[in-house]
Amino acid sequence: MDEIQIASILKSSELFPIPQGVKLSYGTAGFRGDAKLLESTVYRVGILSALRSLKLGSATVGLMITASHNKVSDNGIKVSDPSGFMLSQEWEPFADQIANASSPEELVSLIRKFMEKEEIAIGENNKGAEVWLGRDTRPSGESLLRAGEIGVGSILGSVAIDIGILTTPQLHWMVRAKNKGLKATENDYFENLSTSFRCLIDLIPSSGNDKLEISKLLVDGANGVGGQKIEELRGSLSNLDVEIRNTGRDGGVLNEGVGADFVQKEKVLPVGFGFKDVGMRCASLDGDADRLVYFYIPSDSSEKVELLDGDKILSLFALFIKEQLNALEDDEERKQSRLGVVQTAYANGASTDYLKHLGLDVVFAKTGVKHLHEKAAEFDIGIYFEANGHGTILFSESFLSWLVSKQKDLTAKGQGGSEEHKAVSRLMAVSNLINQAVGDALSGVLLVEVILQHLGWSIEKWNELYKDLPSRQIKVEVPDRTAVVTTSEETEALRPMGIQDAINSEIKKYSRGRAFIRPSGTEDVVRVYAEASTQEDADSLANSVAQLVKSFLGSS
Repeated sequence: MDEIQIASILKSSELFPIPQGVKLSYGTAGFRGDAKLLESTVYRVGILSALRSLKLGSATVGLMITASHNKVSDNGIKVSDPSGFMLSQEWEPFADQIANASSPEELVSLIRKFMEKEEIAIGENNKGAEVWLGRDTRPSGESLLRAGEIGVGSILGSVAIDIGILTTPQLHWMVRAKNKGLKATENDYFENLSTSFRCLIDLIPSSGNDKLEISKLLVDGANGVGGQKIEELRGSLSNLDVEIRNTGRDGGVLNEGVGADFVQKEKVLPVGFGFKDVGMRCASLDGDADRLVYFYIPSDSSEKVELLDGDKILSLFALFIKEQLNALEDDEERKQSRLGVVQTAYANGASTDYLKHLGLDVVFAKTGVKHLHEKAAEFDIGIYFEANGHGTILFSESFLSWLVSKQKDLTAKGQGGSEEHKAVSRLMAVSNLINQAVGDALSGVLLVEVILQHLGWSIEKWNELYKDLPSRQIKVEVPDRTAVVTTSEETEALRPMGIQDAINSEIKKYSRGRAFIRPSGTEDVVRVYAEASTQEDADSLANSVAQLVKSFLGSS
């Protein structure tokens, strides 16, 4: 790193002094906190994203300003790798180091060492970095985006491009498309969704369409960017009657009593929904539209909701994809292809039992989207969801190539209208409709809607796939959370010695009992999850396991 480059970073970093007494850590959500304290962080992540681009041969990297389902006064910053997925975990420690560097001089020293280690060169022979920046609708987004632009620009020869107000999944999709050499504007994103949705609608069996008159869909936009973007998309969707509430244009506050996180955790109606909506099919997006849950109001109640969470969405997707795979003839390639489902330990046991009953390969991953995504990528078709409604479907390149050649082969044989040809076409359309970079509430809601039309199902019929087991979660404050060590799937505790045997003894006392503990990633608490055949038993099991945690670890 030459003197001109050092001077560039020193000069620009003086514009963004680091706030005192704030320590930040880069996690699944990137950096997140009070928006007033984040300018220096976003500036420094701008530097990191430019270096990431240079490291990967000047591939386009994304930088998203959002705090997702947090309150409106918060904001955050996360990086999209050229693949469209999250920043490589190997770079997270460097993100922590530069975000917390106490002076411009320390910042330059950390950057210099890291560039040497990673063999990153800035010079005349190298094409410069390219970083695309997006933000959600938060008022703080614009000034934070400018800080990010200045950070990118402080690495000489780098270009920062402001893509505007977007959902998080839109930015990830656009970055992925750009690096694959595909059309990558926001209009291309909308065109891709509407075209593949229309293709799937056209492939609905005529008998399926007769089974049920599909009613209007009510969407809770969380007073955020997702509500505004689904309004833009609505115009190009035939066969879908959508009413959008909580767009943020009518004075509602982002994530306040609205949104997927609120509905999923509280199991109550979002603002703007009431008894007039009894029996209607409702969907709720979160603040940056990367999570999706469905709900409806049973006729006997206007306060509580029947929730269809990420597990229910996953089960619907798995059922549909398995149906298409079953329609394909068993040639050698088809026999070897693997459909897998990835859940976390928090997935309701009833959903896991249902998926196994379908004959699916169900595996568990550590809590956190990045862990589920990695596991899902091991399959030819990998479906993952967390209960909170964040998830997607991944198709391997080799399986997609096989589908393309299979489609051509069937057409050449004059079997273009066969059930097998339709199944291949549906799978290809799903691979285009679903956002394979990250969970995307807009593409997710379209896939749910077209599958319900294909099956001729109401939301109540979908909800009958299985009945969730009652569950209870408890937080136990402890002196040292690191005393708890679990298996990689977090389903069993390895330390302290003996605690898992004690938990197992409690589980055996309850019908369909299941429980696990895991240390929090951010605070000195141990999280307890328990489920059983009745709510009373789930509560009792959770309390028993919480007592075990206290006796083995002590309590704060």
